[in-house]
Amino acid sequence: MRPLGSIETIQEIAAKGVTSFSVELMPRTTRAQSMDVLSSMATICGYKAVVLAADTSPRIFPMLTTAAGTITPARVFVIGAGVAGLQAIATARRLGAVASAYDLRPAAKEQVQSLGGRFVELPIEAKDAEDARGYARAQDETFYKRQRELLGKVVAESDVVISAAVIPGKKPPILVTKEMVASMAPGSVIVDLAGERGGNCELTRPGEIVVAHGVTIIGWFNLASTVPYHASQMYARNVTAFLLYLIKDGKLQLNLEDEIVRDTLLTHGGEVANARVREFFGLPALPAQAKEVAKP
Repeated sequence: MRPLGSIETIQEIAAKGVTSFSVELMPRTTRAQSMDVLSSMATICGYKAVVLAADTSPRIFPMLTTAAGTITPARVFVIGAGVAGLQAIATARRLGAVASAYDLRPAAKEQVQSLGGRFVELPIEAKDAEDARGYARAQDETFYKRQRELLGKVVAESDVVISAAVIPGKKPPILVTKEMVASMAPGSVIVDLAGERGGNCELTRPGEIVVAHGVTIIGWFNLASTVPYHASQMYARNVTAFLLYLIKDGKLQLNLEDEIVRDTLLTHGGEVANARVREFFGLPALPAQAKEVAKP
């Protein structure tokens, strides 16, 4: 449904009297885990990003002791340790690379280390780094400028950079500048998983592969569609679980006291019914929503 995309499209759907749900708005809770489409697709994207990087790189990923001597392992740096980033770390490690990662959310450190990755800590602190849904919050430009300065050295030392720093409904922050790309060794690879909305790398071209300063920058998006068998299987299971949750005895259950129903309901009764979407686009709260806010 792309709920944070075009408000005009959502309002047109609402005006036709359609009751619609958006799986992109699924809460990240234990109860909703089996319905979490975004996490399923992000898992595939993280996996495929590393496979693409390994296929593109002129280097071997694992350490090998050969007749020609020892080959050192590739160094993979992941920016953004969400679901996609964590899967990228796990996949890079399985291929024998040395993996490190950075995320502005302090809680990500333990998750990165649990997968055998090294967590890169920067001497800067984000304000309100994480929202209630577990996503990173946007920061001001001063923070991102300092962040880029500190990330530069790590990027320069990496053979592969996988960027997966996205903020729902916002343009992704530029974390890898053209100067940082130029500092990387020829043959290095950047896979920009934020490419669809502009990318985390300054030189990313959405939907394309470009070579700059000898570095290959992959800006493909919708990577999940390149693994169609399991992407379709996982998506179908998530949607089936959601439908079985919504429908009881052949009837749609619109219990707005239920967090899963309330958070995913996008349009109903001729209105954009979702409080988060209304707030995002600056629409006034509906009367029922205003009452909820007013509760002590």
